Amino acid sequence: MRVLFGAALMAAAVIAAPSVNAENVDLSTITCKQFGSLSKDNIAVYITWLDGYYKEESDPPVIDFDSFQKNSQALGEYCGKHPDEGLITAADQSFGKKKK
Repeated sequence: MRVLFGAALMAAAVIAAPSVNAENVDLSTITCKQFGSLSKDNIAVYITWLDGYYKEESDPPVIDFDSFQKNSQALGEYCGKHPDEGLITAADQSFGKKKK
C-alpha cells in the first residue's frame, strides 16, 4: 500500500510540476550580439554547455574553473569586438581549440 501511495504521489508531483519551456536553441544561428543580450543565467548555461562541447572526448569529467573562467573571458572579449560573428565561430576562436 505504501508503494502504491508513493507512486501515486510521485505521479501527481510530475503532472503538477510547471512545464519547462521546451525550446530548442540552435547555437550555430546565434550571433555574439544576441548572446550578449541574454540574461546572466542564460549566458552561464550557454558557456557551460560550450565548455563541455569543446572538451576532448578523452578529457576527464572535471570542471576546471580556471580554464572555464579564461575561456569565458576570451569569449566575452571576442564577442565584444565581433558582435555580428556567430557564437560558435567566436567559441572556436576563444576556447583555444576548434571542435573536430
